[in-house]
Amino acid sequence: MTKEQHLQLLRRCVEISKNARKHGNTPFGALLTDQNGTILLEQENIEITENICTGHAETTLAASASQKYSKEFLWDCILYTTAEPCAMCTGAIYWGNIGTIVYGMSEKRLLELTGDNQQNPTFDLPTKEILSHGQKQINVIGPFAEIEQAAAAVHEGYWQ
Repeated sequence: MTKEQHLQLLRRCVEISKNARKHGNTPFGALLTDQNGTILLEQENIEITENICTGHAETTLAASASQKYSKEFLWDCILYTTAEPCAMCTGAIYWGNIGTIVYGMSEKRLLELTGDNQQNPTFDLPTKEILSHGQKQINVIGPFAEIEQAAAAVHEGYWQ
């Protein structure tokens, strides 16, 4: 996949995150592609409206993907997301056997946006650091300066 293809799919994630916010959830979005970039699944955050504490976009997407596809197939797939996956989401991606993560905005930048908001008490813990303690070599790509502002803009005014 080229950088421009990654950016195009991350832009789609930003649109999904706008829908999540519009539907009453925190502004996060994710999607899953096959190794050629064909979108297989899209997922908004559903934590608030569905009252599911694990309803982050990435965790919900990984769970749905694991019901539809084999672990062997998922290893060649790519999960795209607006923000660097949190510890819970990284774990779900790891256990779901999704081989590549691509994200737009860093967890550190997200923490700057959310502050100490109780709805999202984010960890200051990079995905790569979490995965370094695992037994799989999941590829992590991000953040992308070209998409970070668009991903952050969806959060403006939300966390106050």
